[in-house]
Formats: sequence, structure tokens, C-alpha cells
Amino acid sequence: MPEKTTVNPGSVAGPGTTGDTVDLAAPGVGAAAAEAAGGPANKPRSLGQDAWRELRVRPMFWIAGVLLVLLIVMAIVPSLFTGADPDHADLRNHYLGEPQWSHLFQVDWFGYNKQGQSVWARTVYGARASIIVGVCVTFAVTVFGGLLGMLAGYFGGWADALLSRITDVFFGIPLLLGALVLLQAFTSRTVWTVTLGLAVFGWMQLARVMRGAVITQKQSDFVTAARALGAGNTRILFKHILPNAIGPVIVVATIALAGYISAEATLSYLGIGLQPPAISWGVDISAAKDVLRDAPHVLLIPSAFLSITVLAFILLGDAVRDALDPKLR
Repeated sequence: MPEKTTVNPGSVAGPGTTGDTVDLAAPGVGAAAAEAAGGPANKPRSLGQDAWRELRVRPMFWIAGVLLVLLIVMAIVPSLFTGADPDHADLRNHYLGEPQWSHLFQVDWFGYNKQGQSVWARTVYGARASIIVGVCVTFAVTVFGGLLGMLAGYFGGWADALLSRITDVFFGIPLLLGALVLLQAFTSRTVWTVTLGLAVFGWMQLARVMRGAVITQKQSDFVTAARALGAGNTRILFKHILPNAIGPVIVVATIALAGYISAEATLSYLGIGLQPPAISWGVDISAAKDVLRDAPHVLLIPSAFLSITVLAFILLGDAVRDALDPKLR
């Protein structure tokens, strides 16, 4: 016979129920009661689902997300934002600061630089190089540093000692100084050489974060159980430990991405990063540094976009950190 029970007032059957008899064996009753209690039956939420529930109600996440989507679209399809050629020079517009109509529905709102090139067009097209460098460096250091951190944290012993000492050696070299020295060896500096220079000296923090997270996770009961069932090291690392240790790495990588974009602009400003005819915010800031008093718009516009991009990534990283860490909720 199907089991029946009497639901008291205020129980999971809902407010106002007065001793109704509920057939728990009836289809859908168990699921409905579980959902009323706060979730689907026998289906606990994952860490990613919990984090998404937290992110959805955070205004800073949506502000940062909208800004980053606009900037990424600007980098991928700059023609949506301007029809001007960023390399086209007209000396008649030399440092002209007022908006000028190039043709119908197109206005160069932010004037022109020394060569008579549109500041707005160069700012739009400059987003591509800066964001590509930031994303590629972040991907490279996350993969390389994360792999070294996993190996050091999981195996311990001499492997941990060796990899940790190598990490300490690279930690002693400042990011910008190391990249500056390395890039001096290249006669032609492109997006990929700048990415290499920053990635070589930027992976250490990610390696340490991953190492600490792996050391914590490898002591968990589920890892012990997987090992007892005969799972190999590769399966334990990538199937059990990595999904649970990746959260702090994602947070650090998101915030570090903003730093890599700033580092690219700094190297270009110093003349060691990207070089003309490449278009980037750092190149334009470097070219405009001597005319701040006479034509401040040439310097301020790319600087403002650089600052907004860095701020957006930092806000996104902070929001993700708060969502992934239950202690901060």
C-alpha cells in the first residue's frame, strides 16, 4: 500500500495546510516537497551553480560584465564603433580638438593627434592589441603556472622543493624589469613577443595559488576514496582535485589580467613594447606624453579607456572572488 502521512500546518506542504493527507508515493510529490524546501530532489547544487546564484544579484558584476562585453566587441569588430581609418593622416587636422564630421553619421568626437589621425579611431582599434595581450598572457600563465602548482602540491617531496625554489628565483625578478630585458633581444616587437615577455615572468603567483589549493584538496576524503578504488594520479588530479581547486586560480587570474593590460601599456610607453605602426593604447599614450598642456585630449582619451578596462576586470575579479568564497557571502 502507498505510504501516506498527515502534514501539519506550516510544514513543507505550505502555509495554511490543515492536516491534509498526502500520498508520498504519488508522482511528483517528493520533488515538489523538495523544491518547496529549497531545491530539486536529490540534486545538490555545484560550486559553479552556487557562484552563479550569487553573481546574478551583484550590481558590480553586471556593470563590469557590460563594460567588458562592449570592450571585447570593440576589439573584435572595431568597424561597428567607427568608420574612420586609424592610420589615415591629414595634417590639416593637426591637434584639432573639436569634433569633426568626416561624413554623414560619423563624428571624430575626440579630435586628432599630431599626425592628424583620429584619436577616437585609434582608441577603438587600440583596444584589440591591449586586450589580446592581456588575455593571451593570462591564459599562458594560468596553464603553465597552474600545471607546475598542481605537480608541486600533489606530489610534494623533492618535486615540491625543486619547483618551489624555481618559483622563488623567478619571484625575485620584477615583472616589468624582466619583460623589459627580454624584449630588448627582439628587433621587432609584436603582440606575440610582448605576450611572451610578460608570460615568462608572470606565472609565479598562479603557481603558488594552485599549489596551496591542491595541498588542501588532496587531503580530502573523496581523494582518499578515489585512491582506494584504484584511480591513478592523472585521474585524481584532473577529475577530482582540479575542479575543486580551480576557484581561487580563476579569481587571481581575472584580477591579474588587468595588471597585464597595464603592463603592456607601460612597456609600450617606455618604447620597449609595441612599436608604431602598431596601434595600442600604450603606443598612443607614449606619443602624446609631450603635448599634455597643448593637446590634453590626445593623452586623456586612450588613458581613460585603459583605466576603464583595468577597473572592469578588477571589479569582475572581486565579484567572482566573493561568489566563490562562502565565507565572504
